[in-house]
Amino acid sequence: MKIVFKDTFLTRLENHLEFISLNSPKRARKFKNDILIRIKAIPTNPYQYRKSIYFDDNSIRDIIYKGYTIVFRITLEQIEIFGFVKQQKSPTD
Repeated sequence: MKIVFKDTFLTRLENHLEFISLNSPKRARKFKNDILIRIKAIPTNPYQYRKSIYFDDNSIRDIIYKGYTIVFRITLEQIEIFGFVKQQKSPTD
């Protein structure tokens, strides 16, 4: 199954990585690598992740990593990674 990264996810992740890299570029690289490892594991069993707390839709799921929530949608053709949030009311705030 193909993984597609939406612009909303990429922008939020890049902003966060820039913030981390101000203090430690090494930690920013590790954070990014760890998130990508978790995302690459999604297609093996996408429904193992919890149903999203932000949407009332069984095909939208959340991965929690270090207090951040990565929100993704499961379709027949692909996995759409679209949200990256920390303690927000919705992934698009």
